[in-house]
Amino acid sequence: MSRAERLVTLLFLLQQKQRATAATLADALEVSERTVYRDIDALLAAGVPLWTEQGRTGGIRLMPGWRTKLDGLTGKEAAAIFAVGVPELLAELGLGSALTAARAKVLAGLPAGLREYAERISDRFHLDAPGWFQQVEEATQLTVVAEAVAEQRRLRVDYRRADRVVSRLLDPLGLVVKAGVWYLVARPASSEDIRTYRVARVEAAAVTDESFTRPPDFHLVRWWAQASARFERSLMCERVRLRLSRQALKALKNVTDEDTAAMAVATAGPADEEGWREVELEVESLQVATSQLLALNVGFEVLEPEALRAAIAELGLAIAARNAPTTRG
Repeated sequence: MSRAERLVTLLFLLQQKQRATAATLADALEVSERTVYRDIDALLAAGVPLWTEQGRTGGIRLMPGWRTKLDGLTGKEAAAIFAVGVPELLAELGLGSALTAARAKVLAGLPAGLREYAERISDRFHLDAPGWFQQVEEATQLTVVAEAVAEQRRLRVDYRRADRVVSRLLDPLGLVVKAGVWYLVARPASSEDIRTYRVARVEAAAVTDESFTRPPDFHLVRWWAQASARFERSLMCERVRLRLSRQALKALKNVTDEDTAAMAVATAGPADEEGWREVELEVESLQVATSQLLALNVGFEVLEPEALRAAIAELGLAIAARNAPTTRG
């Protein structure tokens, strides 16, 4: 954040809070208290009516009634800004201070009622992106990568693959975070192919002085959705044939990919007298299918392949033996 940006942010923070200590302001702006006092002197010199009060209830104050304006923002629009529960992600990108500035400006320009509504929403909605059993990856070069994306500059990286580290010159097109993992969408400078790189595997990165031209038809959100769908389809390497009860058919979307389950249900055969229907289901592997199908309880029968049917039967016998009732004399 430049000094000019910091001064504006400081002004909005004081307008929002009415009174704040130098320590509070320093923490919000990520600077020292000495810097805050220098900025206060600069605002005073510019004619902003500020004064400081000593003591336990003191602080830095802005004259009541003096305010800047931020027009055209509704309460729900402001609340949407504050409900975005990704401050940690912005901090990882080096944008934590920018978020502070944006929120201060929004709050400062709102009438009291709308300001209270926005703050209340921010306390009640939170996005926690990673899954319960996933650890957030440490991407040490994320801020460098983010700078290259923002500045549209070519990026030179050392990228760790399974067996070696390779050097690449990339045109960085965008960043995506999914389940706590950062991905760089980029095009190698020597290629037209757009690829995905896991940022945690970038061991070294440097932004070059060379700019690049973005593909005119590239749209990050749309590209990511299409690439994700292709990747998920590529995981489905096996096809199995099953008989499913009514309950199992409904529960199928809970044990496998939702789109794959929907396709199986849509192409299912007619119901028999007991309501069971035959389906063909794409699965990642027979081993994965074994664990997935067990979640359907007794509502499924494997018809093909025989290897999966045998694996389920063997597992069922082992479970039955392990959980057989104990006899007591």
